[in-house]
Amino acid sequence: MSRFVRDMEVIFWEEPIEIGPKETSYLKVREAEGVANLRIVVPHLPEGMPEDAREATLKRLLDAHLSTIKGRLVSWYYTPMMLPFSRHIEADAVVFDAMDELSKFKFAPTKLLDLEQELIDKADVVFTGGSSLFEAKKDRHRSVHCFPSSVDRTHFAKARAQMFDPADQEDLSRPRLGFYGVVDERFDIELLDRVAAMRPNWSFVMVGPVVKISEDELPRRHNICYLGGKTYEQLPAYLSGWDVALMPFAMNESTQFISPTKTPEYLAGGKPVVSTPIKDVVRHYGHLQGVQIASTPEEFVAGCEKALELSRNPESGWLAEADLMLSATSWDTTQARMAGLIAEVLGEPAATRSSALLVAAE
Repeated sequence: MSRFVRDMEVIFWEEPIEIGPKETSYLKVREAEGVANLRIVVPHLPEGMPEDAREATLKRLLDAHLSTIKGRLVSWYYTPMMLPFSRHIEADAVVFDAMDELSKFKFAPTKLLDLEQELIDKADVVFTGGSSLFEAKKDRHRSVHCFPSSVDRTHFAKARAQMFDPADQEDLSRPRLGFYGVVDERFDIELLDRVAAMRPNWSFVMVGPVVKISEDELPRRHNICYLGGKTYEQLPAYLSGWDVALMPFAMNESTQFISPTKTPEYLAGGKPVVSTPIKDVVRHYGHLQGVQIASTPEEFVAGCEKALELSRNPESGWLAEADLMLSATSWDTTQARMAGLIAEVLGEPAATRSSALLVAAE
């Protein structure tokens, strides 16, 4: 979205935050830090509102905010759950950007599948965040396009230099094997526990919030460290202090269609990767020396041993091989292709500054 602002105003509409039950609903609007022309809008709603009142209030807040927008409007949905209060909007183009198969996630709303079909029917164009998702949705719409995860190489390449270790990581012993991302039902807790038990002299660094699972479920060992959520800007510093990057995803319904952005980010940071056999990871990166694929705890440990050897020998060619592949990956290219498809829907050669992009994110 930081690239779309070059051509149009972007309004990033986030999921509501609950406030006191007797407080009045309102919108908190702020400009994105360091990105001109990108506005972040967060509804604040009283807790305990019935669903129909909640949707009516969101609709009213949305209409009031959009009344200030002039020119053409593009609605961009990351989730069908934003549709109930926004389906009435008469946008000049509607984009459904399917980043995950949300219906497979834990606690997915029962109405999600029906809303997704409604959104697909409403959309002018559908984007998918990986090959597996593309295959699942390509026959459900006339214009479906695959956009596998890209990477900001300059940002993550900072990890290749010797950066100052964050305070909560600097005292951890080596070797360090790390993961960043949401720790939820997609994360293989048992695998982490088994691998940490098999290699008690390794430090396992988990960076990210724990969501939809209880922290009591997490394995607790002296060599597993949970550092909590960090900002995007902080990630290279943590990555710089690792020897190997991990993707211990569970092989279940929730990971059937994922295409982790972490893979190219870890490689851009100069770290070899060990992953469970996620379909899109195997398909796009499994041939690289710097990416080890492992199904069992024993295989995962063996993969980590190989990755540790690679991390000590970047001159062996694995990093150059990864860089060659990453050279064809760019968010600028991805955004340009997406913008071209939207321009076709709008019937104009390119989006103009008088256009606005409403992004519904959750």
